[in-house]
Amino acid sequence: SKSNAIDQRDYDPHLYKARHLIENFFAKLKQYRGIATRYDKLAQNFLSAIYLASIMIWLN
Repeated sequence: SKSNAIDQRDYDPHLYKARHLIENFFAKLKQYRGIATRYDKLAQNFLSAIYLASIMIWLN
């Protein structure tokens, strides 16, 4: 909320920080073309691609 607002809203900065990290992770995950467009027909193959991309993101 704005600093000059009459009714200030409370928020948890730790929760907001975690949410920001998760949103950034999904943005990086969608950079992988196969995951963004879901080329795999089987759910198991798609999940494997997500695991692989997640490992690549984590290692970088």
